[in-house]
Amino acid sequence: MDHDVLDLTEPGTSRSVETPDGELHYHEAGDGPPLLLLHGSGPGVSAWANFGATLPSFAGHFRTLALDLPGFGRSYEPEAPAPMHGPTAVAAFLDALGIDRAPIVGNSLGGNIAARVAANDPSRVVRLVTMGGVGVPIFSPLPSEGISRLVDFVEDPTRGRLVEWMRTMVYDPAMLTDDFVEQRWQTANTPEALDGIRRIYSREMLGGLRDMMLDNTETFALLRRIQAPTLVTWGRDDRVTPLDGFLAPMRLIRNAELHVFPDCGHWAMLERKDDWERVVLSFLTRDRD
Repeated sequence: MDHDVLDLTEPGTSRSVETPDGELHYHEAGDGPPLLLLHGSGPGVSAWANFGATLPSFAGHFRTLALDLPGFGRSYEPEAPAPMHGPTAVAAFLDALGIDRAPIVGNSLGGNIAARVAANDPSRVVRLVTMGGVGVPIFSPLPSEGISRLVDFVEDPTRGRLVEWMRTMVYDPAMLTDDFVEQRWQTANTPEALDGIRRIYSREMLGGLRDMMLDNTETFALLRRIQAPTLVTWGRDDRVTPLDGFLAPMRLIRNAELHVFPDCGHWAMLERKDDWERVVLSFLTRDRD
């Protein structure tokens, strides 16, 4: 594929589609079998913020679809919080595009939603790739540092608190350039973005995390239902979803393998971009013919 003739900019890849619950916005690039990318949560997040830089690499192999989940980016605002409504929206999105089945790559919240789709409707997911966001922390205290800093921002959305949260997302804070921070600040500091993130994160939510972990049998049962070949990826220095979260999926998902990136935080696709793309593409294209 000749990427020189493709417009891989944000506006050049922008698309939208109607579903029964509302309009979903997404980015599309490339030809071939479909591949769905699901972003994480956090202030100012969107499909483009998470995957815009990596879209060209995937577009060389797949018809790559990076979806703004409901409540984020330019997609509709759901009545239920994104973690609960996400699997329904993903199924409706694939139906609207006439896609019966596809591999799904999910970052953090997107990984959690992708895992739920794979568990609840195994026929739809060819392969599954997650970056954090799936599993259960076994040894790490809750809430994690990253989630705590995120709630601090939600309660007092200043640029300084945004930077404090962003520092927990990476191993090397040098990647948090002024331009990068400003881009996230501009998208995070809007009424729509703040409303969306407040529907997921709150001080009350933090207080209930310990009880949720004590009664978390549903997650273990969900992992057992995943049949798709699964690649679990993690940053060794993740301060949002700590590394010990991989223990449950590695034991309970029948066909799972693990790749841990050293000197890497929660944003593996940004902080270890080239290595992450190489590992994920190798997994996605394995035995494809």
